[in-house]
Amino acid sequence: MAATIAVLPGDGIGPEVTHAAVAVLQTVRPDVTCVEHEIGGAALRRGLPALPDDARATCERSDAILFGSVGLPEYDSKPLAERPEYALFLLRRDYELYANIRPVRVFPGLEDASSLKPELVRGLDLVVVRELTGGIYYGKPKEQRTEDGVESAVDTMIYHAPEIERIVRTGFELARGRRKHLTSVDKQNILETSRLWRRVTERIAPEYPDVKLEHLLVDNAAMQLVRRPGDFDVIVTENMFGDILSDEAAILTGSIGTLPSASLGTRGMPGRQFGLYEPIGGTAPDIAGKGIANPTAAILSAALLLRYSLADDENAARIERAVERAYADGVLTADVARDNTPVSTQTFTDAVTARL
Repeated sequence: MAATIAVLPGDGIGPEVTHAAVAVLQTVRPDVTCVEHEIGGAALRRGLPALPDDARATCERSDAILFGSVGLPEYDSKPLAERPEYALFLLRRDYELYANIRPVRVFPGLEDASSLKPELVRGLDLVVVRELTGGIYYGKPKEQRTEDGVESAVDTMIYHAPEIERIVRTGFELARGRRKHLTSVDKQNILETSRLWRRVTERIAPEYPDVKLEHLLVDNAAMQLVRRPGDFDVIVTENMFGDILSDEAAILTGSIGTLPSASLGTRGMPGRQFGLYEPIGGTAPDIAGKGIANPTAAILSAALLLRYSLADDENAARIERAVERAYADGVLTADVARDNTPVSTQTFTDAVTARL
């Protein structure tokens, strides 16, 4: 089926890696129409909101969003509504993109790029499922105060049982299609929200008798991810814990530039969920414009878009195999090259396209 994709490249290296992903996507699916808009800092510099109205309108009539990255140092001291990141905040909130899925995989030949011993990460293949629209990032009140001359600040962590149910089910369903092992991460020895999280998870578990359920406290989970990463299959957790643990898991691969993500919501039909797809590595303004950024995460995000929003697993798998073959053939960007001669963003993209 023909499809329309909203392409929002963003800031820093966002445009470079997003354009690489679009090139690969349209090679396997020339029928897909990509409509691009400036967002984030690129829009703010033109006096527009972080998420301009025309970009939002394109998202409304699209089947999915291919997102770059947003955020620039000059906006760090601004209120959230005046920062590039507000565009992503609005998209997650307005489309209720509650399930953030982050596959973490070490490609054969990249074991030495990891900071861990190669034998610990060889064959690593896990998925972090992060709840994305609840918890401390969205709870109210959220404010800074001055009382009797003393500055203070408050962030509220709140979860409702239905929010937990739907993300935990996402984790169970993913685990059922993989190695049938789900690790639920919480802090139930301290936090009331985590006690609710664990109760809800235990209530759902009998519906998935084929999936082994394991509970870990978040501090222990962080330790075990570097101690025995290969033992994990699917990890499901709340928003803030997922934010931290998914980045920790990503760096096990040796470069955050290789990790894609899918943020899925309630919109769409079975097998064709509306979603936002993005690399998790950030804007990396220090290397922006140099043509050396690793486009792997953006290209693999396009593969996830095909799988989840366009129900095209065949072409998603084609892209994933092409990336793996490029690495196996020694086509390496600077972040993973080590002692090899690195290639440019464009050269890597061309190598993937040639292997499709």
